Formats: sequence, C-alpha cells, structure tokens
Amino acid sequence: MRKIFFLIIPIVAGASLLYGYNYFFHLINIPYPGAVSLSTAPNPAGLSEPPLDKNSHVIGKLASSQSNSNMDLPSLFKQSQDSVVQITAIHGAESSDSGNRLGSGFVYDTNRHIVTNHHVVSGNTMLDITFSDGTIYRARLMGSDPFTDIAVLYVPKVPAQKLIPLPLGNSTNIKVGEQVAAIGNPFGLSGSLTEGVVSGLGRLLPSNSNSSSRYSIPDIIQTDAPINPGNSGGPLLNMRGQVVGMTSAIFSHTGEFSGVGLAISSDTMKKVIPLLITNGTYAHPWLGITGTNMTPELATALGLKDPRGFLVIDVIPGSPAANAGIRGGEQLVSINGQQIPLGGDLILQIGDTPVRKIDDVLTYLERYKIIGDTAALKILRDGQERNVLVKLTARPISLIQ
Repeated sequence: MRKIFFLIIPIVAGASLLYGYNYFFHLINIPYPGAVSLSTAPNPAGLSEPPLDKNSHVIGKLASSQSNSNMDLPSLFKQSQDSVVQITAIHGAESSDSGNRLGSGFVYDTNRHIVTNHHVVSGNTMLDITFSDGTIYRARLMGSDPFTDIAVLYVPKVPAQKLIPLPLGNSTNIKVGEQVAAIGNPFGLSGSLTEGVVSGLGRLLPSNSNSSSRYSIPDIIQTDAPINPGNSGGPLLNMRGQVVGMTSAIFSHTGEFSGVGLAISSDTMKKVIPLLITNGTYAHPWLGITGTNMTPELATALGLKDPRGFLVIDVIPGSPAANAGIRGGEQLVSINGQQIPLGGDLILQIGDTPVRKIDDVLTYLERYKIIGDTAALKILRDGQERNVLVKLTARPISLIQ
C-alpha cells in the first residue's frame, strides 16, 4: 500500500522532509579556516568592531537598472563584479575555528550598507568585508531577520568610490525558464559566476535547519545555477543586471549541489531590508494556526469533490485566527493509519489568491501584508463557504524561540 504523509504545519512553518523525500536543505556558507586562505590586505577599520555613526540608520541612494535589455554573461559580470563582496564572519579570537564562516554579500546603497544572509553572520563577533580589489574593511551588524534569512551590515570606513549598489528587480515578474546568474565566493573563490535558469517559483525554505523553530520562508526562487558553500548571501541576477534573489541554500541529500538551489526573492528583500537598517528588526504578520494541505484521502473523508485548500487542525489561543473565530479540528479520524483531527475550517482563499496549499497563504502574507493589516479569508465550514476577516498582529517572540 502506498504510504501517505500528512504534514501538520504551523502557519509560517515547514520541515526539512517537506514532501517525505530523503533530501535536506543545506545552508551554503562555508566554515573557515580551511583550505582557503584569506587576503593579507590591511584592515583600515582596525581589529575592533567599528562604532555606528549618526548616519548608519539612514538609507542611501539605491541603484537603478542600467540596462533595459538583456546582456551577455561577460557584460553582466563586468557590470556587477565590483558590487559583490566576500564576508568573513569570525566567532572571536578566543573561540574555536568551527564557529567562523565565509559567505558572500552585495552593496545595497551608497551609505555603506551590505546585504547578506542571516545564517552567514549570526553568532559572530567580528565581520570583515573583502571587496573585489582585495581590500578588507571591518563591518558592524545593523539588523538581522532569521525568518527571511536576511542581514544588513554597515561598513563605516569604506571609501565612497567602492560603493556600487546593485539594483533590486521585481521577482514577481520572473518566469520559470528565465536565464539567471549567481555571483559569489564558492569555497572562498572570489569573483565566481555561474549561470542557469529559474527552475521553480513559490517554494518554502525552513528559516533555520538547525533550530527547533518550524517557521519557513515563503516565495523562494528555485534555480539550477550551480551554487556551493560560500555562495550564501550573493546575488542571483537576471540578464539585465537586477537582483531577483539572494542565494541561500541547496536542496540535497549529500550536501553537494545537485541541481536545486534556493534564493530569497527580491520582493521579500524590498520589504525587510529598509526596516533592518532603520529599526534593526522586522516583525512578521501571522495567523496562528496549524494544519495540513488537502489530499485526495482527506477530501474523501470530508466528503469533498476537489482536494484543495488548507485544513486547520489547531488554533493558537490569543492569535489573530483565534480572535477571528477560526476553528480547529476536534474529531480524530484514522486515515491510512494516521490519526487526523477533522472538523476544522478549510481555508479556500486568502485575499484574491486561491489556496492550493500552505505556500499560497505564506506567500500572500509575506508579499502583501504588514502588521495591523486585515486579511480576508474564504473558508469552508460545515459545508458552507464563509468570509472571515483576520486582523494581523506580530508573531510572538515566545513562539519564535
């Protein structure tokens, strides 16, 4: 008999074994030191963490796209290479080497802000930025959000002429099959370019594969452009030189690239980065439910013709969903040997977006909603469709940790 896997998912959650396959998400920073040696160029900022100045929370001038037409790969690399940096995250002079990491990043604005992945810099006390000419500058962490895997660094001593921001494109416009290129520092090899296509859209990525947190990042871009350890935080570019994503992880059972790379979308970055610069944090809206995607077996048990929607199994007390009267399941039913609580609301639509699975709910909230907004849900309850308005609040810290 074919085994059926039911995944009970917190509203911003996912698991490494998302579809029952024996594959895992691997973050693509690289431990340092190792076989790769760092540049011996001087560090003008000195050894200590640089202080923040009064302008550090000010967003500088952003880049605009320099080309409305597609470039070839050599032209794309020539235009973008000086905007991509290597990031050395040092756990501390007294620490073991295992806490040190190498990753990538790119210049965000003219006010010395560098964007990278949260997992590249988290937990480290010293951050060095190496530009394409080999010069190194000490950076300061401005803000970080583990639940989109985005961090912003500030480099106070870097000369203005080295700051060449990359333009952020519109990731909602990209299509499967579109050519893209990744620039970064795989295995510490600076200034490396790989190319491929967008091979999937709207994926989910666990926000921290090493954490007990089950929250996931929605709206992830999938690519077959080869990315490897050290690429984390580097830009994924369309052929007009716009950042459409930030490379973050690979989907693999070996830890080696197997044709599936994952990148944070530029639309997510556009929402999160400005608040990380000005406030240091980003608050995520949430609903506060757990449940499972609909399957043919569940649809049969519920007497439904079409297996679509997201079935609510539990509602967290005091959450926006609870305050709006969303119901969870109470009647345990055995389906292929699995005990599933039925009787909860079935979410069919959020806003104007039909819900096929949890990914649609998460992507809608991340793209279109902020704290204080109202989300319109269409649900099926007791055989009747109903419209419910949910006032969104910030995800509680107690549930994040």
